[in-house]
Amino acid sequence: MLDPKRTAELHAAIELMFFGYRAMVARADRLLEARGLTRVHHRIVYFVARLREPRVNELLRVLGVTKQALNGPLRDLYVQQLVTFVRDGKDARVKRLSLTPAGRRLEGRLSALQRQQFAAIFAAAGADSEQGWRDSMQLLAAPEIARAGGRMGGIE
Repeated sequence: MLDPKRTAELHAAIELMFFGYRAMVARADRLLEARGLTRVHHRIVYFVARLREPRVNELLRVLGVTKQALNGPLRDLYVQQLVTFVRDGKDARVKRLSLTPAGRRLEGRLSALQRQQFAAIFAAAGADSEQGWRDSMQLLAAPEIARAGGRMGGIE
């Protein structure tokens, strides 16, 4: 059993993760909301961009969702002409996802907001703090990255 001081520190870590994530997505959320989209849509366009024309099943694995959960948001993105389906060059039966020019612009704006935030935070915290954060996030994310087939967007 953890001592009360350590328990309080771990609760503080949980709260930092919650509030940090909320701060990280706030500006992107406002941009998405203006289009009637949500964080789910953001995750889809982000990973479609990073995975470079993934198959639907590949996107399902990376996002860790069911076909039913992906269907509605993917349809929204298709209707808004942000995502399209392209036939695989080697197997015409296989559909791949691709961002349209409008989808690439939206994803670029969303990612730019978050890259700017991380750049400012890492610059303020310093290289050692950034590396500590990366090490901690890597340990936290490792089971999810493994479940996703070892894929972390365009980074493997």
